[in-house]
Amino acid sequence: MTYFVTGAAGFIGYHTARRLLDRGAHVVGLDSVNDYYSVALKEARLAELADYENFRFIRGDIADAPTVRNIFDTSDIGTVIHLAAQAGVRYSIENPGAYVAANLVGFQNMIDAAKAAGVRHFVYASSSSVYGGNTSLPFSVSDNVDHPLSLYAATKKANELVAHSYANLYGLPTTGLRFFTVYGPWGRPDMALYIFTRKILAGEPIEVFNHGRHARDFTYIDDIVEGVVRVADTPATPNPDWDGASPDPATSKAPWRVYNIGNNQPVPLMDYIGEIENALGIKAKINFLPLQPGDVPETYADITALEQAVGFRPQTTIRTGIGKFVDWYRGYVKG
Repeated sequence: MTYFVTGAAGFIGYHTARRLLDRGAHVVGLDSVNDYYSVALKEARLAELADYENFRFIRGDIADAPTVRNIFDTSDIGTVIHLAAQAGVRYSIENPGAYVAANLVGFQNMIDAAKAAGVRHFVYASSSSVYGGNTSLPFSVSDNVDHPLSLYAATKKANELVAHSYANLYGLPTTGLRFFTVYGPWGRPDMALYIFTRKILAGEPIEVFNHGRHARDFTYIDDIVEGVVRVADTPATPNPDWDGASPDPATSKAPWRVYNIGNNQPVPLMDYIGEIENALGIKAKINFLPLQPGDVPETYADITALEQAVGFRPQTTIRTGIGKFVDWYRGYVKG
C-alpha cells in the first residue's frame, strides 16, 4: 500500500514516514519546507528519508489545490496521513492568516482530493488544544469541545467538523488524532524541551509561564507514531449505536472517529524541567512568568477509546524520553 504523508519534513511527519518505510511500505511525502522554524532541521529530516528507495518527496504547499490533486492523480494512494499544518498556539495570535491558509484551505484541498481518489482512510492531525476552556480532567473524546481558546484550536476543531461532513456525505472513513504535547529526537525548536535544553546548555535563563504551575501529558514521539500507524491501518467505521437524541461527540452514524493520543499521565512542568536538568547534569536558571494568552494550565488525555480501538498504550517514561532527546540534541548540534 502507498501512504501519503503530508508534513513529511515535520517532526511527527518525519517519524511517521520513517516507521512506515521501515516496515516496507511505499510513502509519498509532501511538505512546503517553510521557515516557521529551522529549514536546516527540516532538510536534515528529509535527508534521512531520502535513503529509502520507497520514499518519494514532493516539495509543495497543501494550500495549492493543483499540487495536491496532481499527487493523487499520479500516485496510487491507499491511505492519507495528513499531518501538515501551521502549528503553534501563540503564533496564531500573531499571524492568523497562516492558519487560515494551511489549516483551513489546505485541509479542504486535501480532503477534497482524497474523496475524489476514493482512498480507504483519511487520517489527520487534530490537537489537544480543541479542549480549550474545558476543565474536567482527564479530557475525553466524549466531551463537548465548543470553546477553543486560540485560532489554532479553532482550526483544528473545524477540521474535525469538515471531516465529519465528508464521512457523512460521501462515506469517506476519516479519523482525527488529538495529539498531546509530543516530544523527542528531531523535535521542533519552538517546543519547550528544545528551548529549555538549548538555553540550559548555554547558561541562559529559561522562561517558565504560569509561574511553573503547568502540567502536561508529555507524549514521546515513538508512542505517538505507534498510535498513528495503528489508527491508519484501522479505517473508521460507523457506530451502530449512535443516537442523535443523545449524540456522542466521539463517534457517529458515519465512518468518523476522533481519538486522543497522549501519555495518559500528566507531569508537572517543574518535574519535567527537573528531568532535563538530570539528563544534562546542569541546574536551570528560571524566570517565572504569568500564564500566556491562549494557553491552558493542564492537559490530561483519556485514551480509553483509542486503547479499545487499536490496543494503543504509551510505553515511554519522561526520564527515558528526555534522555533520548538530549542524546540526539548533543549529536545534532555538534554535527
